[in-house]
Amino acid sequence: MMKVAIVAILALATSLVSAYDPSPLQDFCVAINNTDSAVFVNGKFCKDPTTVTANDFFFSGLNIPGNTAANKLGSSVNLVNVDKLPGLNTLGISLARLDFVPYGLNPPHTHPRGTELLVVIEGTLLVGFVTSNPNKLFTKVLNKGDVFVFPIGLIHFQFNIGQTNAIAFAGLSSQNPGLITIANAVFGSNPPITADILAKAFQLDKNVVDYLQKQF
Repeated sequence: MMKVAIVAILALATSLVSAYDPSPLQDFCVAINNTDSAVFVNGKFCKDPTTVTANDFFFSGLNIPGNTAANKLGSSVNLVNVDKLPGLNTLGISLARLDFVPYGLNPPHTHPRGTELLVVIEGTLLVGFVTSNPNKLFTKVLNKGDVFVFPIGLIHFQFNIGQTNAIAFAGLSSQNPGLITIANAVFGSNPPITADILAKAFQLDKNVVDYLQKQF
C-alpha cells in the first residue's frame, strides 16, 4: 500500500512539473471566448503537414550586407524570425545578421523573450549588458571568432570600435524574441510619455526632454 501511495505521489508531482505555461511569443495575448474575433495568437497557426515543402524551412539573403546608411547609428540588423521563416514556428530559435560601419552602434536595447548569443565574423566590437538592480555593467571587446551571450531581457549593446566594417551573427532563443530600443521607447513612444515625468525621472530640464522627444 505504501508503494502504491509513493507511486501515486510521484506521478502527481511529475504531472505538476510538466504542466507549465508556455513562454509568451508576443507582448500580450488577451483571452477571448469568441474565436471569430481572435486576430493574434501566442505563436502562429500550423500549416497542414501535407502541404509543407522544403521552402517552409528555408531563407536566403544573409550573405547580403545590411543597409547601414538607413539610420544615423551606422548599423543594420536583419532578423530571421518566424515571420520570415515559417518553419521556425514552435522551435524556439531565430537568427540575425548585424552589420556596422566604423563606429557604428546597435544602441542599448532588450529582447523581452530571448537570450542572444553573438559571434563576430569580421571586425572588432565593444559589447556589454547591464543587470537588473543594482545595474552592474559587463563589457568585453570581441574580435573575429569571439562569442558573447546576452541574458534574456537585459539591456545590451554592440559598438564597432574598429576603423573597418564589422559583421556579426546572433542566435536568439525565441522564434519572436521581441525588441525594445531604450531611447526609442522612452523618448519616442506613441502617445509620448509626459515630459514632466521624463524630466523628473532623468533629472533633466524639460526643454532637454522636449528636444529629445523631437529626435524620435
